[in-house]
Amino acid sequence: MSTTDTPAAPSPADRRKGLVAAAIGNGLEWFDWNAYAIFAVFFAPQFFPKDDPTAGTLSTLLIFAVGFFFRPLGGALLAAFTDRHGRRAGLSLSVILMAGGSLLIAVSPTYEQAGLLAPILLLLARIAQGLSTGGEFASSSTYLAELAPPGRRGFYGSFIYVSTTLGTIAATLLLTLLSATLGREELSAWAWRIPFAIGALLGLYGLYLRRALEETEAFLLGKERRVARPTLEVLRRHPGAALRVVGFTAGATAAYYTFAVYLPTYAQKAHGMAPTGAQWASVAAQVLMVLILPLLGSLSDRIGRKPLLIVFAAGFLLLVVPLFGLISSAPLSLFLVMSGGLLLFACYGAVAPVAMAELFPTEVRSAGLGLPYSLTVALFGGTAPYVVEQLTAAGSGALYPWYIAALCLVSLVVYLTSKETRDVSLARAGAAT
Repeated sequence: MSTTDTPAAPSPADRRKGLVAAAIGNGLEWFDWNAYAIFAVFFAPQFFPKDDPTAGTLSTLLIFAVGFFFRPLGGALLAAFTDRHGRRAGLSLSVILMAGGSLLIAVSPTYEQAGLLAPILLLLARIAQGLSTGGEFASSSTYLAELAPPGRRGFYGSFIYVSTTLGTIAATLLLTLLSATLGREELSAWAWRIPFAIGALLGLYGLYLRRALEETEAFLLGKERRVARPTLEVLRRHPGAALRVVGFTAGATAAYYTFAVYLPTYAQKAHGMAPTGAQWASVAAQVLMVLILPLLGSLSDRIGRKPLLIVFAAGFLLLVVPLFGLISSAPLSLFLVMSGGLLLFACYGAVAPVAMAELFPTEVRSAGLGLPYSLTVALFGGTAPYVVEQLTAAGSGALYPWYIAALCLVSLVVYLTSKETRDVSLARAGAAT
């Protein structure tokens, strides 16, 4: 490549603009994704026959699980699209699919109005959102890793989970607001459409932000090395790095979906905690994690990714069992347990997105994250609530924290045997494989 073809490095202002745009878009996507689960109890009767409300709720949650099934496919297809056509194009397509799914749910007819067409439309909407979510993590992680200035990749990458958590909190608080102002009856009748309409509108804003993004220097420098099938190229030439992504993710995704998503429900079921107390304990613990993530990301830029990843895995290996034992009916106990678990998880969340991006060369960087990460999340993260429910039903609920500990032990071995990637140059031909 001649020097005249060399793209100019982005200015500090452009980097900050890209960081804000990518983070906002990611947060909006996770608002849309989680709104489904949070509001499912209200809209489930609208999409299925009303003579069996329990079956309707279970069917709605089954469709929620279908979204997880399509995440690996999205991770393979959208991440490969991002490597072929650019980070901006991949991020834009991701938000289009997510917002389109939300819009479809917002305007879908009910079962009484359209019969079987109603659940079919709901299923199609969730498939689109599953595809979007599968590609979003890989595209956003790749973009922020390549956008960051030298010595700041950890800080930039930490905003993946900052925005993810804020999107989840926003969906939860919207339910609180609508419940207080409209009541559960109105929510069940029509107001369940509000979060999906908001999600669709916010998606348009996210698309506007992402379409204005500048392409990353690393992608432009690597245009001559692009491959026709990035996902197949990862499996063929970088299987070791792909397996490391699986190892990086297995323990963390189980820990995240347990401590950030399921633990409030567990506290209510197992210890009789009041729902309101459980909700606010959860929100407070997640806010605490949001505040610590950028600090840990910056710390990784100084000391490397490995130390923090090791702290996460070793911490969960040693503490997850006693943490479960500390939960009682008091919301303060849930806050303290969630805070402890999420602060440990933050050691992973602050650095893992860029640490995994640093494992792959530019031409397959997004694809290298996409399929392995999404498949692992589907297998160990999406199933975490079901595993604990099944173990509890079988009278073996005490085994569940040991299950998390075992997965974190696997991740710990992977972290200990991985090379430090903090100083890898992403603009060059390859990363650490």
